Amino acid sequence: MNKDQVKGKAEEIKGKGKEAAGVLLDDDDMETEGNVQKNVGKVQKGFGDLKEDIKKDR
Repeated sequence: MNKDQVKGKAEEIKGKGKEAAGVLLDDDDMETEGNVQKNVGKVQKGFGDLKEDIKKDR
């Protein structure tokens, strides 16, 4: 695993938590912020996965 994969997964988990808290607290802004953070984490993790695939193919 590379740092992008780790950081991406961490952001994804934090975003899911924030999104869930927003739903429980009926806070639309927090829910939206969590959703965005979750998706940014997914993109970063995907970038890390791509880097690993490229490294393996060499």
